[in-house]
Amino acid sequence: MDAMTIRRTRGRGRLYDSILDTVGDTPVIRVNNLAPEGVRLYVKAEAFNPGASIKDRLALNIIEAAEKSGALTPGQTVVEATSGNTGIGLAMVCAQKGYPLVVTMADSFSVERRRLMRMLGARVVLTPRASKGTGMYMKAVELAEKHGWFLARQFETAANADIHEATTAREIIGDFAGDRLDYVVTGYGTGGTVTGLARVLRKERPETRIILTEPANAALIGSGIAQARGAGGAPAQSHPAFEPHPIQGWTPDFIPLVLQEALDNGGYDDLIPIAGADGIAWARKLAAHEGILTGISGGASFAVAMQIAEQAPPGTVILCMLPDTGERYLTTPLFEGIPENMDDEEMALSLSTPGYRMG
Repeated sequence: MDAMTIRRTRGRGRLYDSILDTVGDTPVIRVNNLAPEGVRLYVKAEAFNPGASIKDRLALNIIEAAEKSGALTPGQTVVEATSGNTGIGLAMVCAQKGYPLVVTMADSFSVERRRLMRMLGARVVLTPRASKGTGMYMKAVELAEKHGWFLARQFETAANADIHEATTAREIIGDFAGDRLDYVVTGYGTGGTVTGLARVLRKERPETRIILTEPANAALIGSGIAQARGAGGAPAQSHPAFEPHPIQGWTPDFIPLVLQEALDNGGYDDLIPIAGADGIAWARKLAAHEGILTGISGGASFAVAMQIAEQAPPGTVILCMLPDTGERYLTTPLFEGIPENMDDEEMALSLSTPGYRMG
């Protein structure tokens, strides 16, 4: 290769004091092969966070906000209910800052998530899948009350949406400065992303339409049924519209208090449900055709972004949030049918030359 054509890098121009300083500033990447002609479609790849998900942002802010307020004291144990990504983010933050961490998680979530948290030093307490998200939530509350631990409360804390207002939204504003941005597409887990984005985009980019999406078979918002709440806005019970769905990290069996702000204040323009199977299909297409590895939740948001792109006029600019990496889903339906061993085609390739054959 001609030396003039070699890609060159120069470093980031700074030295980092800890892994926590690398949270945020994730890249916005153009989708070149799947996007319809004439439409610019981008993804914000949150897998570039050090813990490989968007939840690193809220995990860091929850802990630092609690340190500043005095709600979390040195050496105190942190406890939280999570489907995995928040727990991994908290485990990373707590490992760096020296806090013990206990995570409660329904046993239906992928095994690699609990192993990653344990690798980072957390203890993981599993709850029965039949008790759904409210079960793991209530278990965390019980443990915090019994042992005097700090409950992170990702579903209620103001620190959640605040960090997306201060970082995620500001990054989008900066990256699209002087350019069109017609749509932003996102799902919801805690609701922090859409709530934080809405606070900024509604003021500074009012022309940008915010599209919210949720599982078609667990359409809690689409049902129009209000969430029953207990003390502090915590869920009092499972939402009646919930059904189990394969989009891990999305839509627990209750509407989080953090999301309620966006619902009450018009923080989104349209709600588009999506089937879990479509999320899986589009996550696979993103990997195979764009080299972008995301999970089922990212695939589901991207499926909706593609629906919009296919109907949009030329010149439309769309941004889709991709919350995490596909590596969080190795033991889920996302990787079903993807073999560990060689298939017939691969075996034929192996046999096409005489050396180093398997079998």
